[in-house]
Amino acid sequence: MASLIECVPNFSEGRRPEVVEEIVRTVRSIDGVTLLDYSRDETHNRSVVTFAGAAEPVVRAASAAVGRALELIDMEQHSGAHPRIGAVDVIPFVPLGTTRIEECIDLARRFGEQIATRFELPVYLYGAAALRPERQRLAAVRKGQYEGLKEQLGVDPSRDPDFGPKRLHPRGGAVAVGARKPLIAFNVNLATDDLVIAQRIAETIRESSGGLPAVQAMGVLLENPGEPRYAQVSMNLVDWERTGITRVVNEIRHLARASGTDIDHCELIGLAPAGALLDVAADALGLRGFTPDQALELRLARDR
Repeated sequence: MASLIECVPNFSEGRRPEVVEEIVRTVRSIDGVTLLDYSRDETHNRSVVTFAGAAEPVVRAASAAVGRALELIDMEQHSGAHPRIGAVDVIPFVPLGTTRIEECIDLARRFGEQIATRFELPVYLYGAAALRPERQRLAAVRKGQYEGLKEQLGVDPSRDPDFGPKRLHPRGGAVAVGARKPLIAFNVNLATDDLVIAQRIAETIRESSGGLPAVQAMGVLLENPGEPRYAQVSMNLVDWERTGITRVVNEIRHLARASGTDIDHCELIGLAPAGALLDVAADALGLRGFTPDQALELRLARDR
């Protein structure tokens, strides 16, 4: 695979499909960028757009998407189940192919400074691109969310952005920009609408509470019109080689049954590395000695 960079911006809009489609159209309009996926969630009131390409067109697409989102999304009118600090909540750059994480770190820092100046937008660097150790975890950057940051910015020096003004953008709030490995956004919907159970399971399994390595989790209640209500364990698996999908699902199933319920179904948000999905298949089939090279398409791609 050639040297590529993936960008996965998350937008604080999931209830107005026309807004999401306009942001996606903006990304598609940039030559040299391939739109890989996009999805929206009404309960979280959030959309995730995934695209990839060489560094220059990816930066142009990301910048154009930020500009359009600032025009179309007003954080003063926003509510949703997912933590957020701005209209474009987070913009990670992810190395693909022969790209090194160091390239994404440099790109994230340069891009963060660029959009801070262009849009007068407070920018926080996180993940591998963080300039402050305490900001490596995205949850630390999002502490207090949009409403808390609105009160603290310009008052508490520990909340000063890495780039941009010490005040929120009047419509767009702030944004976290970072570099990271590929992660898996994965949700488990329980066969109950008891939010307390989902929250208790999330606390048990997340790494920050002493749970599974490289797992971030929270419990939310899905209440979409015309659909059943589900208590959901919403997760980011930030290093699937340390903790994969099968291990997470098995642990949640065990905890759910101990609470008198079970898993109803699971959701993959956006894309996942092929290796992570093949691990699930190999585990389900009890395969021994299985390698990704045994997947026909992956073997063909490797030998081209």
